[in-house]
Amino acid sequence: MTETQTRKSRKNRSPEFRMALDGISGLRQSLFRDAFAYRPLRPLPLDSPIIRRLPERIHASATWAPHVLIVAGAFLVFVVGYSDGSVFQLFPVLPVLLTLVRPVGAWWLSLFCAAALNVIDGAGGPWTASSFAAYLVVVTVVAARTRPRDAAWMWVITVAYGLFAGAFLDPFGYGESVAAPMIFVVTLVLLAVTVWHVRREAVRAVREVAVQQSVTAVERDRRTLLEERTTIARELHDVVAHHMSVVAIQAEAAPYRVENPPPELEQAFITIRENAVAALTELRRVLGVVRAEDYQAPDAPQPTLADLGGLLGNVRDAGLTVEQTVTGAVRELPQGVELSAYRIVQEALSNALRHAPGSTATVEISYVLGGLGLRIVNTPPQGLVKPSPGAGHGITGMRERAAMLNGEMTAELLEDGGYEVAVFIPVAAVRDGEAS
Repeated sequence: MTETQTRKSRKNRSPEFRMALDGISGLRQSLFRDAFAYRPLRPLPLDSPIIRRLPERIHASATWAPHVLIVAGAFLVFVVGYSDGSVFQLFPVLPVLLTLVRPVGAWWLSLFCAAALNVIDGAGGPWTASSFAAYLVVVTVVAARTRPRDAAWMWVITVAYGLFAGAFLDPFGYGESVAAPMIFVVTLVLLAVTVWHVRREAVRAVREVAVQQSVTAVERDRRTLLEERTTIARELHDVVAHHMSVVAIQAEAAPYRVENPPPELEQAFITIRENAVAALTELRRVLGVVRAEDYQAPDAPQPTLADLGGLLGNVRDAGLTVEQTVTGAVRELPQGVELSAYRIVQEALSNALRHAPGSTATVEISYVLGGLGLRIVNTPPQGLVKPSPGAGHGITGMRERAAMLNGEMTAELLEDGGYEVAVFIPVAAVRDGEAS
C-alpha cells in the first residue's frame, strides 16, 4: 500500500480511531523516542508570581527553589532507603536527582528501580518503601515538567505495572495492599498537577489576550491618527496645488495683457512661472505620497464656511437642534483656513450627535481683526438614547487642524454637563482684493 493510500485510509476512519492513533503517536514521541532527551530544569523567572510575593532581597536565591525541593526529595528518599539497612534501597535516589536534567528518563529509571528492588530484595510487592517515596517524587516532578497527555500515559503505565506486579510477582498478595494506595496517591498527584497545568495555561492565555488587546488598541489609535493626518495632508495638497497652478497660469498669461512689455517684465513673469511650476512639482512629490492608489481627487470644490448652511441642515435632519451665530465683518479667508474651520465645526457637531443625543448645539463664528474664532457648545444629552462611546480621535483631529494653522484650541466639559470646543485661527490682515 502506498503512502497516499495509507493517508486516505486513515482519513476515512472514525474520529475516535484517529484520536487513538494520535494518542499512541504522542506516547511514542514523548515517552519512548525522547525519553532521555536533555532537558535541564531552569530557574524560576524573576517576574513569576511566586518570586514577586517574596522579599526582594531573596529573589535571586528563590529562583533556585525547584532545584532545592528536588534535592530535598532525594534526601528524603535516601533517609527512607538507609533505614531499610540495604545498599540497594539507596538506588531510588538516582532517578529523583535525574529529574533535574532528563525528566522522562528519570521516570522510566524509577519504574525500573521499583521492579529491580522487588526482585533483588524479594519484597513481594510492586514497591519498597524507598522506591515508593522515590516514585511519588519523580511522578510529581515529571508531570509538572511535561504535558497533561504525558501524565495520563504515566498513570496508565503505573496502573498496569501495579496490577502486573501484584498478580505475578507477589504470590502472597502483599503487593495488592501496596499497589492500591500507590495508584490512588498517583492519581491524586497527577490530577492536581494537571489542574495546575490547565490553570497556568488559562492565566497565560488571559494575559496574552490582554496584551494583544492593548497592542491592538494602541495600533488602532495610531492608525486613526495617521489616517486623520493623511486626510489633512490630502486636503492641504489640494488647496496649495490649486493656488500654485493659478499662479503659474496667471504668470504665463500676464505678459500678453500688457502692450509692448519691457523685457525685464517678461523675464520676471517667466521666472515666477518657472518657480511656481517647480514648487508645484515638489509639492506633488512630497505630499502626493500620502494618497492611496485608489484615492481620487474630489471633483467638487473643497467646502468653506459659506457651506455651513448645508452642514447644519444635515445635522438637524439627524436629530440635533443647532443654531448658528456670526459676529464681526464676514470676509473671505484663505482657503486652508476656510476648509479647516469647516472641518472643525463638522467634527464638533458629529461628536455632539454621538456623545450627547437629544442635546442642543450652538455654533458661533467670530470674524475678528487678527483671525477667526470658533465656538461650538452643546448641552448635556437628553432623552432615552444612550451616548455612543468614543476614543477621542475627533478631538485629536481638530487639534491637528488648528496646530497646522498656528491656532489654539480648547475642549472641555462644562459644569452643567455640556461640552465646549473653542478655536482661534490667526489670519494675517490683507488688503482688499488680496484674499482671492
